[in-house]
Amino acid sequence: MSTGQILFLGAVAGATIFLGLPIGRMQSVNPRVKSFLSAMATGILLFLLWDVITAAVQPVEGALQDGNDGRFFWLAALLAGGFAVGLLTLAVYDGWLRRRRSTALLGPGAASMAEFEIEQHLVSMSPSRWLAVFIATGIGLHNFAEGLAIGQSAAGGELSLALALIIGFSLHNATEGFGIVAPLTGDRELPSWGFLAMLGVIGGGPTFVGTLVGQAWVSTAVSVLFLALAAGSILYVVNELIAICGRFATKEIVLAGILLGLMLGFGTDFALVAVGA
Repeated sequence: MSTGQILFLGAVAGATIFLGLPIGRMQSVNPRVKSFLSAMATGILLFLLWDVITAAVQPVEGALQDGNDGRFFWLAALLAGGFAVGLLTLAVYDGWLRRRRSTALLGPGAASMAEFEIEQHLVSMSPSRWLAVFIATGIGLHNFAEGLAIGQSAAGGELSLALALIIGFSLHNATEGFGIVAPLTGDRELPSWGFLAMLGVIGGGPTFVGTLVGQAWVSTAVSVLFLALAAGSILYVVNELIAICGRFATKEIVLAGILLGLMLGFGTDFALVAVGA
């Protein structure tokens, strides 16, 4: 299989994330239904958190088992540092947005009108839209690491494994698209198709980029770093989604949604294992 074919299939694997994005334009959704959908997205993200952490820890444990102390400490530092950055960066940025949103009506001051208009657009986005952007960012980091796995498998001549990963990740991404837009369902103002397309590019585009990088350059350290960044950002988003779900639905509805999301996540993972076998 040629490099161009592998890259094309990597792009297809990332593009399946667009399948779930139109749900973000659902209108007149009951708050309880919205909370259930958000809880289901939380379950999918909880599965991804487990999946990402498991994949990130494996090379660290491998270095420890091999007795390679230097490599172990290097990978462990990347794992811990990447997780902290992924978790805290989104929290700090979200806090900054909240503060800017509270002072957005004070006027442009000495800034140029162009800068002011851009800032007004950013801070005027609803919290649910920003949460969707944060979810897409976390999933994008995760998908970059998945793309690395596809590219590195192809570069190592393991084409059957690369194809199995492409099929499995395509299934994963189809459910991840729904997870991205779950906070948007039922919003008073429908998200534009352009906004949904942007979310898809943020979440799915890194799969293609990772495939491209993985074919040209094999690096366990880079994979661990991006998996750690993804894990931290996904944990932040899970915390935000659970808080939102609890406002509009009972604990039973929220837990049922999370359970269904977990089942969907593990179901696609089992499909990946079956294809690989």
